[in-house]
Amino acid sequence: MKYRYACLVVAVAAFMPVTGVPAHAVQGGRSVVPAAVPAAVPAADDPGTTRLPPLPVRLGEDSPCTGASEATATGAAWSQTALGLSWAQRISRGAGVTVAVVDTGVSSGVPSLSGRVTALDGAGEDCVGHGTFAAGLIAAAPQKGSGVTGIAPEAEIVALRGADDRGVPSAERVALGIRTAADRGAQVIYVGHALRTGKAELTAAVAHATRRDALVVAPAAPDAVPREELGPDGEMPEGPYWPAAAPGVLAVVDFGRNGVRQEKAPPAYEPDLSAPGSSMVSVGPRGSGHYIGSGASLAAAGTAGAAALVRAYRPEMTAAEVAGRLLATSYPSDTPRLDPYAALSVVPEEAEATPGRPEPAHLPEAADPGPRNRALAIAGGGLAVVLLVGAMAAVLPRGRARNWLPGGSARGQ
Repeated sequence: MKYRYACLVVAVAAFMPVTGVPAHAVQGGRSVVPAAVPAAVPAADDPGTTRLPPLPVRLGEDSPCTGASEATATGAAWSQTALGLSWAQRISRGAGVTVAVVDTGVSSGVPSLSGRVTALDGAGEDCVGHGTFAAGLIAAAPQKGSGVTGIAPEAEIVALRGADDRGVPSAERVALGIRTAADRGAQVIYVGHALRTGKAELTAAVAHATRRDALVVAPAAPDAVPREELGPDGEMPEGPYWPAAAPGVLAVVDFGRNGVRQEKAPPAYEPDLSAPGSSMVSVGPRGSGHYIGSGASLAAAGTAGAAALVRAYRPEMTAAEVAGRLLATSYPSDTPRLDPYAALSVVPEEAEATPGRPEPAHLPEAADPGPRNRALAIAGGGLAVVLLVGAMAAVLPRGRARNWLPGGSARGQ
């Protein structure tokens, strides 16, 4: 673990078990691969369900860009309830904090992000849609007719590319995005990719961001594994993954509505924190409709949003202190679970005083014991008299009632 803090056992968020969701898809070749197959999202005002299209992880060479979703989730997503957002957002909504999204880009025309996206180096176009989806999890504002909202709906977004227009990331792109985001003053930097290569340049980029007091949040596992990266018998790699494994990064893994990861999810490498990441609902790169997706990258996006809430509410905290705060107030589990409401509402422990030489104690001089002893003797004698009178008051009436006299003589003798 890169962070080691004393854990405050705070049980605030509720995690209710429900039916599991489909397993992660394995990336094969360069075809279109969703992070999860379509799933049913309950609508708050409808006993039925809304069917949402799946979010792509990557696009094939000849595949068209991800279009607008024609489906809208009218109710709140399960993750909003699990994270206690209705309570957390009464304390902070992320206003004044800039979150960088280093991913496939962020479409600036999405209504729920309107006016709050600054795109650098062509990152205002998002062909895949993953970066826009993640930005929505971080900062989407609620829209009429939908209960879906981002964790920090008043935060600002800076979009940078960490992948090409097909969604294929590279260490060089991600490292440049981290450095540029830090130089532009981002307080939180979300990275949407888990790379098996690039240790040196990504570790250096994270160190650069840390010196500028920016907190880097990244997935501790990939959303999908390319077929060429599988082992001889089809086994999945186990990491490490970068930049998540770099010192100073808050590495995040996903869990679902039943409290565990999907059965065939790629193994995570030394995660610091876990957060909702299965059957996540957010915006697409066009229009106001919603998509559904799963993966550790989406859990990391939610964690970045939570970091923005804390940084807005406690601006005096450093990036390392914010990370420590999220960990110290997390819900106890095998991998501690993100709890934004606790991070905002639990009163921090007061800093311990610096140890120093103790001042000598000034004790009063001993008093003369004579008056004290006389007072105790008088009080003791008085107490004895009171007890004797009380005993006689209780015994004599009873003796008369039983017709006997003191000294053992009975009446009439």
